[in-house]
Amino acid sequence: MNQLVTPRIHHLGVQTADLDNCLAWYLEFFDAEQKWELDTFSELTLSRLPGIRRLIEVAAGDLRFHLFDRADHDGVLPDERGFQFQHACLQVAEPQDLEAARRRWIELYESGRYTFARPDLPTEIVVDSDGVHSLYVFDVNGLEYEFTFVPEGDR
Repeated sequence: MNQLVTPRIHHLGVQTADLDNCLAWYLEFFDAEQKWELDTFSELTLSRLPGIRRLIEVAAGDLRFHLFDRADHDGVLPDERGFQFQHACLQVAEPQDLEAARRRWIELYESGRYTFARPDLPTEIVVDSDGVHSLYVFDVNGLEYEFTFVPEGDR
């Protein structure tokens, strides 16, 4: 009998055109810690990501991000109508964590310390009919994250 694989997310890979800007923002916004950095890569990595120069892992609790740049990055955002991961959803422990994340994002945006690929402000916090709270924000690269609070139960 074949056993099904039960995966869990180890990290999210984030390609950027400005690694220093991206790193500083992820460290500050997520209150993350830099874990390690690479500038030498396997043949497999080089074949999948031509021009990769640096990769830095940052961790916010159990969530890890692999931030990397490529020499040939064109800085163009993906076509919103094309196939892509539309967003990554990060669960928070309490509904008030969403408001804190929203305030933190706006504070960092208004600080002028970071360059953002998109000028979109965070959404308002919405609550669906099942009591699930959601907030959507873009990182400095224009990648979308949903922050969600899910009340107890199977949702």
